[in-house]
Amino acid sequence: MRSPLIAGTLSLLIPGLGQIYNGRILFGIIWMLVFGVSWIGSVGLFGLVVHVISAWCAYSYAKDHPARV
Repeated sequence: MRSPLIAGTLSLLIPGLGQIYNGRILFGIIWMLVFGVSWIGSVGLFGLVVHVISAWCAYSYAKDHPARV
């Protein structure tokens, strides 16, 4: 079973880690790349937004798809 709280927390720590926890490895890698580029490109402002969106996406996916296949 996936825990939405764990998925969201992992993505708050490192964007993309919650997606990898959910089994969506490619999406997790993409989030990590977007996160790195957004922090560097906007001196942190857009990086914070990406951080929160990544956590919300991981949380939502785990909530909507609780069972691992």
